[in-house]
Amino acid sequence: MVALKHRDITERIIGAAFEVHKFFGNGFQEVIYQRALAYEFHCAKLNFAREIEQEIFYKKLKKPIGIRRADFVVEGIVMIEIKAVTRLEDVHLAQALNYLKAYKLEIGLLINFGSKSMEFRRLILTQ
Repeated sequence: MVALKHRDITERIIGAAFEVHKFFGNGFQEVIYQRALAYEFHCAKLNFAREIEQEIFYKKLKKPIGIRRADFVVEGIVMIEIKAVTRLEDVHLAQALNYLKAYKLEIGLLINFGSKSMEFRRLILTQ
């Protein structure tokens, strides 16, 4: 069996997400799932920050060209991006990977509450 980096934390995050989906099912806006997930993280004693602004830089420009916000950063090491769409598309995966780069984190989870069964993707940013 392959050891997954930060497996203990990602398993707790996924468990919290399943709890939210079990309660609500699909059909709500993303913000509803985000707020419920924050509650579950609190109950699971996971340290987290919501929607931390991250400046986006381009090449050697000194000033940022924009700001983005990932939904959560958990324990300072796992980035979480939430969706509430019928199915995940490649563009959602690309967005989450770009957030990992911007936040300079290696591990992330893309969680979709919008489908009948909750789905998630574990993301690993390799250099």
